[in-house]
Amino acid sequence: MSEGAYQRLWESSHVILQELLDQEQPLLEPVPYRERQSFQYRLASLYLHYLGLLRRFDTIYDQMVQPQKRRLLRRLLDCVAGRVLELKDELVRADLCENPCLDRVLQDLKLTPADLEVPIPKYFLLEQSTAVRERGLILAKILSRLEPESSQKVWKGYLQRKRTQQDRRTEMEFIGMLPSPNQVEHLSIISQACLWEDVRRLRQVEKEEEFQAAMVKAHDSLAETEGPDMKEKMKEQIRQWFIECHDLTGRFPDYPDASSGGSYSIFADKTPEQVRMELEMQVQENKKKEQEKSNEKGKDEKKKNKKGKEEKAKKGEVDAVLQVLPSKCIPMISAGHEEYLNTWKNQCESIQPSQNYDSETLREEKRKEVELEIRIQVDELMRQELRNLRLVVDKEEERPLRAPKKTPGKKTGRKKEKDLTPNRSVESLYEELVISGLLRKSESVALKDYVGDFLYLGSALSLAKKLPMPSLFDIRQNVALYAVLRLGSPDIHAMAPLIRSILLVGPCGMGKKMLVKAVCTETGANLFDLSPGNLLGKYPGRNGAQMMVHIVFKVARLLQPSVIWIGNAEKNFYKKIPKEDREMDPKRIKKDLTKALRLLTPGDRVMLIGTTSQPQLAEIRGLCRVYERILFMPRPDYASRYVLWKRMIEARGVQPTQHLDISALAKVSDGYTPGHILQAIQSVLSERRFLQLSKRPLVACEFLGQLAKLDPVYREEEESLKKTIGGNVWSSAGKGAGNHQEMHLGPSHLISLRVGACKDHRGIRSPLTGTSRPHWARRA
Repeated sequence: MSEGAYQRLWESSHVILQELLDQEQPLLEPVPYRERQSFQYRLASLYLHYLGLLRRFDTIYDQMVQPQKRRLLRRLLDCVAGRVLELKDELVRADLCENPCLDRVLQDLKLTPADLEVPIPKYFLLEQSTAVRERGLILAKILSRLEPESSQKVWKGYLQRKRTQQDRRTEMEFIGMLPSPNQVEHLSIISQACLWEDVRRLRQVEKEEEFQAAMVKAHDSLAETEGPDMKEKMKEQIRQWFIECHDLTGRFPDYPDASSGGSYSIFADKTPEQVRMELEMQVQENKKKEQEKSNEKGKDEKKKNKKGKEEKAKKGEVDAVLQVLPSKCIPMISAGHEEYLNTWKNQCESIQPSQNYDSETLREEKRKEVELEIRIQVDELMRQELRNLRLVVDKEEERPLRAPKKTPGKKTGRKKEKDLTPNRSVESLYEELVISGLLRKSESVALKDYVGDFLYLGSALSLAKKLPMPSLFDIRQNVALYAVLRLGSPDIHAMAPLIRSILLVGPCGMGKKMLVKAVCTETGANLFDLSPGNLLGKYPGRNGAQMMVHIVFKVARLLQPSVIWIGNAEKNFYKKIPKEDREMDPKRIKKDLTKALRLLTPGDRVMLIGTTSQPQLAEIRGLCRVYERILFMPRPDYASRYVLWKRMIEARGVQPTQHLDISALAKVSDGYTPGHILQAIQSVLSERRFLQLSKRPLVACEFLGQLAKLDPVYREEEESLKKTIGGNVWSSAGKGAGNHQEMHLGPSHLISLRVGACKDHRGIRSPLTGTSRPHWARRA
C-alpha cells in the first residue's frame, strides 16, 4: 500500500471513530433491568466496532512514516485498546459470564468470526526486540557458566548439527515434503511483497531520528529568539497583578506555589476581583464554622438515622438499573480526535510528499514547552520580588505558607514495602534467580498457534436454556484481552481495569502451559516459575519464602513486562496436604504471595498466571482471593476438533486428501484434548509412514488405534471441574464479605456460577457404557 492509501484509511477510521463517540453518551444513561438484552446488544455492537477500529489503527501505525502523525496514532491506538478492555469488562458484568455469545451480533452486523479476533499491536514486539535480545544473551551467558563446555566440544556439536540439518532437508525434498527450488522462487515473490513493510519501518527510524534532531534545534532556537521577550512579558503581567490586587484589597496577594501551577494559575483562573471576593468569603466562612461546631453534635444523630433509609433506597435503585461505568479512555480518545480534526484533517499531503515533519506544528509544540520552562524561572524571581515589596511597602515580613488541607477519606497509593535487598543490584538478583531456576527462558510460541474454531450456536443454546461452553477460540481471545494487551503497553495497562492474576482451569492436555508461553512470546515478558515442584529445597527456613517472593516480584517490576507462572496452583491452597507432597511444603508461599499481589498497581506490568487441572483439591476461597479471573477450559467441541485435526496434520507436512475423513475423526474424538490429538498424530505420522504416503494415502482408521490407547476426559471429570469452580467459588467469595467485595468478586468468577448451574450442551451420556467415552475406544 502507498502512503496515500494509509492516509485514506486514517481518514475513514476517524469517520468511524466519530460515530462511535456519538454512541458513547447514551450508554451512560441508566437502563431498566427488563431491557437487559438490548443493553447487552448495544455493548456487544460497540465492542465489535472498537475491535475493528483497533485493527485499523494498528495497521496504520505500523506503516505510517510521518513522525508527528505516528505520535498521535500511538495515543489513539493505546486509548482504543484500553476502551476495548473496558467494554469487555462491561460485557462480563452485563452478561454475568466471561464468554458472552456474540454470534447473533456478528450476523446482524454482517461480520465474520475473523472480525472478533483480538488484534495484538505489532509494536509490542518491535519495541521490545532489542531488550529481549539483550536479555537472551545475558541469560545464555549465565547458563553457560553453570554448564561449562570446552570450545572444541561446542564447535564439533555445531558442525554436526549443521550437517544433520542439511541431510534432513535433502531427504525431505526428495520425498516431496519440502518445496523444490522452483517452488521456493514462487514463495520468494510473496516474501518480497512483505519486504516493503520492513522497508517502511526502516524509513520510520530515519524520519524519527531527523525529527528528534529537529526538536532539539527548534527548542534551542525558540529559547534564544523568543525566550527573552516571553520572560519580560510574564514579569510585566505579574507585576501588574500585584499592583491591582494591592489597590483592591490593600495588601499584596499570596503567590501560588509550584504544585498548584505557579503564575500560570493566576492568569488561567483568577482576576483581582476574584481575589477580593475570595478574601471576603474566607472571613464569612470562619464565622460560619464556629456556629456549625455547636450544632454538629445534634445533627450527627439525625444523620445516622437517615443513612440507613438512604442506603436501602440506593440498593433498590442499583438492582433495578444497568449502567456503564465512566471511562478513562473516552476523554483521551476525544482529545486525540479533536487534534486530528484541527491539525491533520485539512492538511494537504502534497505539502510533505517525502513524509517529513511539519515545522510549524513542531514550533507550536516547542513554544509551549519553552514557555513553561521560562515560567518556572520567572516564578522564582517574582516570589523574591514579592517578598521585597512586602518589606518595603507594607513593612510585612514573609508570610508562612499554609499547607493544603487534607480531605478526609481513604488513603491512596501503594503501601510502602520494606525492601529486603536494599544493597543488591538488579543484575545480581537476576543472576541469582536464573541460577536457582526461578527465572527461565520461555519457548517461542505464537498465540495464533493455539488453534480452535468459533462457537456458532451460542445464542441458540442460550435461548434453549443450555449454557454454551467456551470454545478454544474464546479461550484464546480471553488470554489476549486479560494478559497480552495489558502486559504489552504501560499506557494500556494504566488505563484498563486492573487485573493482577488469572487462573487457567482445565483437564491435562488443554494447552495451559502453551498459553503461558504464548503470553511471554507476544509481549517479550520474563518468565518466573513459582510452581511448588520447582521450589523444593530453594530458599529454606522461616524467612526463606518471604525473601524468595520479594526478590521475584522486585525483579519482575524492575524488568517488566513479567509473567509469574504457578503450575499445579491448587497445591498452594491444599485442603489437606497429601503425604507425597509434604516434603515440598507447597503452602509456604501462600501468605507472602497474597501480600505481594496487593502491592501491584496500574502501571506495574506484572501478571500472575496459575494453571491447574485439579481445583477440587484446593480451598476455593483462598484460590479466589489470589486469582481475580478464573478461565475454565472445557473439552474442545466438534468445530474446534475439526480445525485441530486439519492444522496439526498439515503442520507435520502432510496435505489431507479426500481419502482422509477429518469430519469422522472430529466426531469420534469427542472427549479428547488437543494434547491427545497431537500425541495420536505424532505416533501415526512416523518417518517410515511419510515414505509410504505416495503409495498409501492417510485414512481416518489409522488414528483410531492410537486414540484407543489414550484415556479421554470423561464427562464426569468435566462436571466435577465445573461444579468446583461453579457454586463453590461464588459461595466462598460471598460469605463474610461486604456488599462492595461481593460486587468486586462476583463478575470475576461469575462464569463459574453459571457453569455450575447449567447443563453442558455437548455429548449425551451413553446408555451402554454409562460414560461419554466412545464405544469403539472402550472396546479397544
